[in-house]
Amino acid sequence: MSANVSANVNEFLLAEANWERLGPLFVEAIGDTLWMVAITMVVGGFFGLLLGVLLYTTRSGGILQNRVVYTLINVAVNFFRPIPFIIMIAMLYPITLAVLDTTIGRSAATFVMCFSATFTVARIVEQNLVAIDPGVIEAARSMGAGPWKIIQSVILPEALGPLILGYTFIFIAVIDMSAMAGYIGGGGLGDFAIVYGYRQFEPAVTWAAVIVIVVVVQLAQFVGNWLSKKVMRR
Repeated sequence: MSANVSANVNEFLLAEANWERLGPLFVEAIGDTLWMVAITMVVGGFFGLLLGVLLYTTRSGGILQNRVVYTLINVAVNFFRPIPFIIMIAMLYPITLAVLDTTIGRSAATFVMCFSATFTVARIVEQNLVAIDPGVIEAARSMGAGPWKIIQSVILPEALGPLILGYTFIFIAVIDMSAMAGYIGGGGLGDFAIVYGYRQFEPAVTWAAVIVIVVVVQLAQFVGNWLSKKVMRR
């Protein structure tokens, strides 16, 4: 009986997928994933950076110290950041519908991804900025530099290396989000692996999607590490 089970498992794993039919769908899934991730990194990365800088500069002792602003942003980040992405999709249903006039498809999935990523990026940015030597900022203030000049010329350049690593981490997290986009018809590699791999008993399809995701993540990690090292060696 053990031999029969082993034979069945081997047959299952070695089953050949119909790539003539699935090939175009696979390419489309890769494109959907890259599109969703790229838009999320640009939009979520930008607004997350703004919130993160505000968190750092409006905190007690910051160059824009403002307890009300800091508290509001901090509470928002603490509220939204821990929510699992799949629950975030359901929670933002009314907002997604109001903004996009739809709650399904790639655009709806990307909207939720951007929203979710914004708060994660904000906390990552704040944590990296907190590590900056306060003496550098005080030196800039003593020379008469204004808040915007300090942010632009001191804070962001000082934290650039760690920020690159932080955004690399966010990129990988966004890839994870995109894998769940299929729940609302967003497509992508996660949806492709489940629909055409797992549900149709085609392990080769699932593994093809997994390999592409791993390659993309490894490339992103390599580039992020390389850029951060180059920046920090200046």
